[in-house]
Amino acid sequence: MGAEFGNRAVVVTYPDEFSRREILELAKAGGYEVAEVVTQRTIIRSEYGVGSGKAQELEGKVAESKSDVIIIDESVTSAQANNLSKLTHVAVIDRERLILNIFAKRAATTEAKLQVQLAELRYQLPRARDEVRHSTKGEQAGFMGMGEYEVDVRFRTLKRQMGFVKQKLEKTRTARDLHAAERKKLGVPFVSLAGYTSSGKTTLFNRLTAESKEISPDLFTTLTTTIRMVTFPKSKSRVLLSDTVGFISRLPAYLVESFKSTLDELRHADLVLLMVDASESSESIGIKLTSCRDTLSELEVDPAKVILVLNKVDLLDSKTRAEIQADPLFSDYTTVKVSAVRGDGMRQLRNRILELAGGRRESRAAVQGKR
Repeated sequence: MGAEFGNRAVVVTYPDEFSRREILELAKAGGYEVAEVVTQRTIIRSEYGVGSGKAQELEGKVAESKSDVIIIDESVTSAQANNLSKLTHVAVIDRERLILNIFAKRAATTEAKLQVQLAELRYQLPRARDEVRHSTKGEQAGFMGMGEYEVDVRFRTLKRQMGFVKQKLEKTRTARDLHAAERKKLGVPFVSLAGYTSSGKTTLFNRLTAESKEISPDLFTTLTTTIRMVTFPKSKSRVLLSDTVGFISRLPAYLVESFKSTLDELRHADLVLLMVDASESSESIGIKLTSCRDTLSELEVDPAKVILVLNKVDLLDSKTRAEIQADPLFSDYTTVKVSAVRGDGMRQLRNRILELAGGRRESRAAVQGKR
């Protein structure tokens, strides 16, 4: 966890505003106070993960700001982190390590803790060789040379642990599949919320279900799936609604894989409500929407069942609010404008959900009936 190093940090990131803002939010969610931000166009190519000149600059920044840790907004090797740590005399963590620390802090259920544990082991596996070489300080060890015996033991231990965790997760997946089968018997449309972290998914979930799940401006407040039956006013129609873990740019593939059992809810849903924070800049929305699309594609979610929910329209001026649905960014989607906080657009959203989710379920039932 970040706290074990102390919480004052120097951050190294790319020079664009989106990267800067996102890593600052991640650092905050990880419990860090950012003392300095240093930018570099290429982060991962040298022995330090940054250029040698930038490494010297970081040494000075760390000393001046009395920081405890350097956060690098990219994946770096153990060797690079160790080299930079030796030079600057503070701990060095990369983007993946930071995200894993946040996930570990947020995990509350047994399943979430297992998913984080699996992701942690997958993070450690490719770094085992560097870690062993660092710990043996370059000495020959084992019959195959430098650290090979220790590396072999380390690999076997990690893989064995991964096997145990996967077995436990498979049991939770089996239970989840049984619940999904029971849901299908109800004949009620199943709707999943998805979107970038902090886009307002849980706020919308609370609005539609009259629940009070924890909401926070921090990233990754939700790591586990919550499912509730929702009865819509007047029509008395019902849907099952689920809230899922948020996406983020440059999310490592092994993290998506580790949370597959949770994210599978999106693939099996009749309808996916893809949340977007419409109050952000077009550049930011474009980056986040691309990231969400990529993740949904990786999960094999049918694009035809996605509604784009443009949230936080209460923060827009009247002109932008009237024009936003015409933005070319959203041309591939059915869109609905809402304010999950204030309640704007809820009637239109409910109508869309009933129209599209119900239609998809009837179509699927008809296809299955012909088999």
